[in-house]
Amino acid sequence: MTRKLDYLLDRNVAWSLAKTRDDPAYFRRMAEQQSPSYLWIGCSDSRVTANDVLGLDPGEVFVHRNIANVVHTSDLNILSVLEFAIQHLRVRHIIVCGHYGCGGIERALSEERSAMVDHWLQPITMFHRKHRAHFDRLSSRTALLDRVSELNIEMQVRRIATMPLVENAWSRGQDLHLHGWIYGMHDGLIRDLGPHVSSIEERDALPSIDQRVFHAEEPASGLRRHALEAFSSLKLTDDLASPSCCMPDEH
Repeated sequence: MTRKLDYLLDRNVAWSLAKTRDDPAYFRRMAEQQSPSYLWIGCSDSRVTANDVLGLDPGEVFVHRNIANVVHTSDLNILSVLEFAIQHLRVRHIIVCGHYGCGGIERALSEERSAMVDHWLQPITMFHRKHRAHFDRLSSRTALLDRVSELNIEMQVRRIATMPLVENAWSRGQDLHLHGWIYGMHDGLIRDLGPHVSSIEERDALPSIDQRVFHAEEPASGLRRHALEAFSSLKLTDDLASPSCCMPDEH
């Protein structure tokens, strides 16, 4: 007997009615041609949805997702997405966003092997094996998984930057910027990991991904960036407000 998902269709009806009630023009806007500025390449994990974590409406971000946000240069799916996003939608930003606690990364570092998923994750597995002596010195399994998750994102940004269709876009002067981000499940914050690449010259100036293994930097969330900016502004205000007796003698 076929099992239907009527309860999900009912939830869709409730969602549609609520949206229309709160914003009568919502679906009329959605029916217009999409014109996103962003392409999001993320993980298939059901807990990380681009529009939700960015606070954007549908139509504002073009999305591609796969296990562990891997960019295979022979994958026709992601190549087609990139071509459509760059040449047809003319997005200005391509974001590779992974996340801490990624099951794909954990699988890539495990001893389990199968036909398909491990073929997909093999670049991460081989990268870990190449630098295993360094990774084994990390303080915990969690620290290892977090660090490999970060480096995986940096690796995928570099792969996109080497693609001919991206090079061609830059060569013809198209405004196109690549970004590496990582999302924290524990607090809902995106951290700016890098690299940021906007030209062939910037790509060629990047350190290799192998060099990056030995130079870990704590990625900053928007919340932390705002706090640092506020602190810097406060410090400047305090310096300007210092009494003249504390200022250096100009004479």
